[in-house]
Amino acid sequence: MNAYRSLFIARFALLLQYRAAALAGIATQLFWGLMKVMVLKAFFSHTTAAQPMTFQEAAGYVWLGQAFILAIVPWSGDREIQSLIRSGAIGYDLLRPIDLYNFWFTRALAMRTAPLVLRAVPILGVTMLLLPLVGLAEWFLAFPASFAALAAFLLAFIGAILLSAALTMLLTVSMMWTLSGEGVNSLFPTLIIMFSGMIVPLPLFPEWIKPLLNALPFAGLLDQPLRLFTGNLPPSAVLTVLLHQGFWIVVIVLLGRFLVSQGVNKLVIQGG
Repeated sequence: MNAYRSLFIARFALLLQYRAAALAGIATQLFWGLMKVMVLKAFFSHTTAAQPMTFQEAAGYVWLGQAFILAIVPWSGDREIQSLIRSGAIGYDLLRPIDLYNFWFTRALAMRTAPLVLRAVPILGVTMLLLPLVGLAEWFLAFPASFAALAAFLLAFIGAILLSAALTMLLTVSMMWTLSGEGVNSLFPTLIIMFSGMIVPLPLFPEWIKPLLNALPFAGLLDQPLRLFTGNLPPSAVLTVLLHQGFWIVVIVLLGRFLVSQGVNKLVIQGG
């Protein structure tokens, strides 16, 4: 455990160095958040049908998604590990006296949590405190209505981080099975942002597809934790959310471990 803890701390500290990129990302996420909230405002202002969430809940959903976009959306695998696999330098990792999957999974956890400090905290501060002061009180991110809702969100958010790290591992390991890995690393994140609620909140999807969307693992990344925060889901639903996340974490971790073990057996290091 000490080795993994040291690795996590070192990797986390390294990722905190990208401050300029974080500042640019904050501005970008705030801009896109405003665009999405304006689109939702137009939709809620003109719809005549009852909707499964209020505009305030939808606006909060968008802002949370923008704040946590890098933390819980696995945009790609670990590029450094994929480069090591491509070059053959992965042989050094194979010689380490630790579990290879756990070693890479710890790196993935650091990748998922570092953006919380660099991006999520500033974006949450702007959307919860600044927007009401500039006359956009209806558009801001409201704090959870109760301590129970906040606690439910935090538990679900931890599950989302673990689920995201497990999915990141699948993208990383794909390099063992493909020539470049770019195809999987481009296609898979597109599916994730569509079916996790990043583009359109899942409650606003047509009723016929909701059972499928709620069953997929991607709902546990964004949709379910964000709805617990905004109050669209009651705190009592947290157990169902955690069971859903836990099921997919176990399935994806087992699949990842299998792919790593099989990939190591078939891996050929050029030149030796």
